[in-house]
Amino acid sequence: MSAREAADAWLSLGGNLGPVERHFGLALDTLHAHDAISVEDVSGLYRTPPWGDADQPPFLNAVARVATALDPHALLRVLLCTESGLGRHRHGSRRWGPRTLDLDLLLFGNQRSADETLVLPHPRLHERAFVLVPLLERCPGLHIPGIGGAEHCLVPLDQSEIEPVAGPDWWQP
Repeated sequence: MSAREAADAWLSLGGNLGPVERHFGLALDTLHAHDAISVEDVSGLYRTPPWGDADQPPFLNAVARVATALDPHALLRVLLCTESGLGRHRHGSRRWGPRTLDLDLLLFGNQRSADETLVLPHPRLHERAFVLVPLLERCPGLHIPGIGGAEHCLVPLDQSEIEPVAGPDWWQP
């Protein structure tokens, strides 16, 4: 993959079942081994309270920046396949319930789009401190297309229970 073919995309990683850090590492290894994806940057790991469905264990969360020659829909398919390959089952009754691994496509360059399978930027990115904290760790001053500054989005959100548990060197390619 040449640099001029590549687009930058930001992904979130989350999970609260099983060996989550191991799942994250395997997911990043899988993505990095793909011939059209290179993992360029990874945040530290954060322990965070559950969001949307509070009756479950805390989560681990992180973000990663990838360079990819794939279009956004193809990248999303790779993310979903990676989740599935690592034991994620998306057919439960709890939308924001417990999971072994969750990979979300947050941003793809400065693209804004919406269709039945993908919305960019991620539609709840600006409402989730568990994503914004690690994202701002790696990309201070980030602008979310159509929303504004990520730092501004984070101000009204509760960050009190977000705890760093490992620095960005927890994963190495």
